[in-house]
Amino acid sequence: MARNRYDVDETLETPFDFKHLKRSFVYMKKYRGKMIIAFILSIFAAVSGLLGPVITKHALDVTVPAGDIPELILLAGALTLSAVVSISFSNIRGRIMTVVGQDIIFDIRTDLFEHLQKLPFQYYDDRPHGKILIRVVNYVNSVSDMLSNGVINVILEFLNMIFIMLFMFLMDVRLSLVVLSGLPIFILVMFTIKTRQRKAWQDVSNKSSNMNAYLQESIVGARITQIFTREEVNEGIFDRLSDKHRKSWMHAVTYSNLVWPATDNISTCVRAAIFFIGLLMMPNGAVSLGTVSAMTSYASSFWQPIMNLSNLFNNFINNIAYLERIFETLDEPVTIDDKPGATDIGDITGNISFEDVTFSYEEGKTVLEHLSFDVKAGESIALVGPTGAGKSTIVSLLSRFYDVTDGRITIDGKDISGVTLHSLRSQMGIMLQDSFIFSGNIADNIRYGKLDANYDEIVAASKVVCADEFIKEMPDGYETEVNERGSKLSGGQKQLISFARTLLSDPKILVLDEATSSIDARTERLLQQGLNKLLKGRTSFIIAHRLSTIKNCDRIMYIDNKGITECGSHDELMAKKGDYYKLYTSQHL
Repeated sequence: MARNRYDVDETLETPFDFKHLKRSFVYMKKYRGKMIIAFILSIFAAVSGLLGPVITKHALDVTVPAGDIPELILLAGALTLSAVVSISFSNIRGRIMTVVGQDIIFDIRTDLFEHLQKLPFQYYDDRPHGKILIRVVNYVNSVSDMLSNGVINVILEFLNMIFIMLFMFLMDVRLSLVVLSGLPIFILVMFTIKTRQRKAWQDVSNKSSNMNAYLQESIVGARITQIFTREEVNEGIFDRLSDKHRKSWMHAVTYSNLVWPATDNISTCVRAAIFFIGLLMMPNGAVSLGTVSAMTSYASSFWQPIMNLSNLFNNFINNIAYLERIFETLDEPVTIDDKPGATDIGDITGNISFEDVTFSYEEGKTVLEHLSFDVKAGESIALVGPTGAGKSTIVSLLSRFYDVTDGRITIDGKDISGVTLHSLRSQMGIMLQDSFIFSGNIADNIRYGKLDANYDEIVAASKVVCADEFIKEMPDGYETEVNERGSKLSGGQKQLISFARTLLSDPKILVLDEATSSIDARTERLLQQGLNKLLKGRTSFIIAHRLSTIKNCDRIMYIDNKGITECGSHDELMAKKGDYYKLYTSQHL
């Protein structure tokens, strides 16, 4: 798919509308108590700040001409007190909203992570991991301030404008109309740049996502890059992606930077008009010097919330693209989930039945067609055949990593689509060819499948699969720290640790998908005894290209042409001299 490329912009599948903004209120509602307190403090701070021009007017028009020094000192103290109250309340409010903002970040990021844990394999197959990662980290950080301070500030700045207008009109109606004359020009500017600005920031979001996706891919594939000396080529690709991001950012900032200068210029022109008109009116006694001074101060104060609103508008437009991506991720359907009325499967015996199963990853391209077979509890089944025939698909369907397109799969007579995922997968042990090792120590990696396992259980499981010997030789034994993906371990060591992890979980149904592909022949012979113990009493599916590892399985199924072409024991299939015979003899010539 095109979206699974680092150099292709993502298509926005859920365009922004005000429903997104309404949804974001859910995260703010939880902290409405703190936000109300912050809002009240903001009102007190705003009113305290607006008393300054009134005090200044009285001082210029009354106190100074009268030469009343004591009153002037009193007014100076009142002016200082109003400023201190305004600043103090603003600082307290700022601290409260900082905490609220971080709490909102935590909630959104938690919801995103929990949702990502439930999304099907198909979601991760279709997207570079870097594009997913940037939503959880960068985008959430970007929108948090908008969802906390932003909403309160919008309400507050509108209230500030109302308070200022009230003070202005009580002081002088004519000069107040001069202050308001700049509003139509401001509104025209905002509507002119709004649409272009939003599209520009959406493009920044796309280019940032592309760059992050390629960066993540390059880090994971650093070894391959150096093996094939692709450093210069990769640097060229990253430079192009980075340059596109830089250009898109500069393009978006150009629109954003139009807002503040336009607002500032309008504000400056309005204040100049007040001075000009006031000077014309003063000789006639229509206004006083104190009134002109106070109105100039109020004009500056009136346009300050407008400038703040324009900045908030900027921030809102800039972050809408990120908010869209966050909600798009949260809206991604969890296609593999517990269905309504799903029940606990109970303790599994291990009788499995595929009943006329058809499956396709993409519409119109079936991988399996009308597949039917039964497996008795405790049987070991080997799946062999050419690459891409559907072997891994069969075990993925059994584990409900994907749902069948048609037909059904039952375990102990229960349709697995009607049972809870936890009750199903908790009784299955699945070991893949890519043995993923998590950052931490070796013991924790083995304990991953059974968190309450003690040290003796971990060691016992490791001994069975021949992992104990090499683990003890490591610097700190089972407490040896390993990096993410086990970069300091060999492929065989990672697979043996994964074997121990699987054995420790004590599954009722076991799936081994190319589980011994990275293990040397000597270790594999030693491991075979442990595998026999691992398989005993468990229904098991083994996928292997090295056919020597599956000779002792109860049945071998040859998968090809979207189904089973041959089925039987090793001896039976060899005697038949069909597809399995040809595959086996080709490996032992």
